[in-house]
Amino acid sequence: MVKTSNPEAACCTIPLVPLSASLAKEEAELATLAKALGHPARIRILRVLLAQDSCIAGDLQAEVGLAASTVSQHLKALKESGWVQGEVDGPRRCYCLVPKVRERFFTLLGELL
Repeated sequence: MVKTSNPEAACCTIPLVPLSASLAKEEAELATLAKALGHPARIRILRVLLAQDSCIAGDLQAEVGLAASTVSQHLKALKESGWVQGEVDGPRRCYCLVPKVRERFFTLLGELL
């Protein structure tokens, strides 16, 4: 139990739970996925990708309304976190949402709540 200096706040004490390696890994995974959602442009990109099977980077730029370099930076963050995957098709770059990551995020978030 965490001790408080205010005896009236005793209802707010939280028991310490031993942190297992698997729980620490899940917490880090949830933090990585949540951090990637920390910008409105990334949320918008995910909404656009959810609405279609794949998207060409130029289409994303038009949908999001940001410069190509800015969209590219946001896509990089989403790819590094695992939310998005992409492939080069000649001069085009196509991106799509990774469905299993979305399911995993909601599972991890549900365990937190």
